[in-house]
Amino acid sequence: MYFPRSFLNFTPACSTDVVLAFAATLISGWLTVAFTLDRFVAICYPNVKAKYCTERTATVIMGIVSVFSCFISVPWYFTMGPEYNIDNTPWGCVFKQAFLNLTSWATFEMLMYSLVAWFPLILLLLLNSVTARHILVSGRVGRGLRGRNTEDNDPEMENRRKFVVLLFCISSSFLLLWRTEVIYVLSERVFGTSYVKGSEFESVALMLQALSTCTNTVIYVLTQKQIQRTDEEHGEIPNISNCKVSEK
Repeated sequence: MYFPRSFLNFTPACSTDVVLAFAATLISGWLTVAFTLDRFVAICYPNVKAKYCTERTATVIMGIVSVFSCFISVPWYFTMGPEYNIDNTPWGCVFKQAFLNLTSWATFEMLMYSLVAWFPLILLLLLNSVTARHILVSGRVGRGLRGRNTEDNDPEMENRRKFVVLLFCISSSFLLLWRTEVIYVLSERVFGTSYVKGSEFESVALMLQALSTCTNTVIYVLTQKQIQRTDEEHGEIPNISNCKVSEK
């Protein structure tokens, strides 16, 4: 706005910005899935925790997700063309007509938004649902083995409930923040309306999409102690399959 002739407004720079923005969004979503998978393994499969939930594994997964996300985001560079030319220099970015009209580009766009929105959301809901069920069931088993017949004034059970709420807050925030952008893209493709650059609906959709890249990270950072406490408590609960409870 304030530097209209900045080098960032050159079409190549602008197109690169589109690639980096999509790659960052893709990385954020799949790292959220990776962290959720880490919690799923740590809570539901404690025997595998020591082998899988390590710093080395986390580093490898982050590297793979980052490199792969950047690689598959490169085609976005070729969807953009100059908005106008000044002295044979391309400025600004707009979608090329080929991107708007060709079926191959439409398929590419739907696939990209499936990778960045739908697949992560499905995995988050699935992993968090199984983890939540495991937490609640094992909590009842552990309370029964310790002779607690009521949930009242049970700090461990209360902590588990909070963690379950946290899991579904993450899934819900992902769904709500991405819904507007997905609706916008689908409406453009399905109903054949043209891409209106700078429309209010598009601006809101992009803002919520950008927010989705940081909300889950903030949630995980602020609740790290809660997560660790849940892991510790869960590790103390015996596995019912290995328990031999006498008739007495």
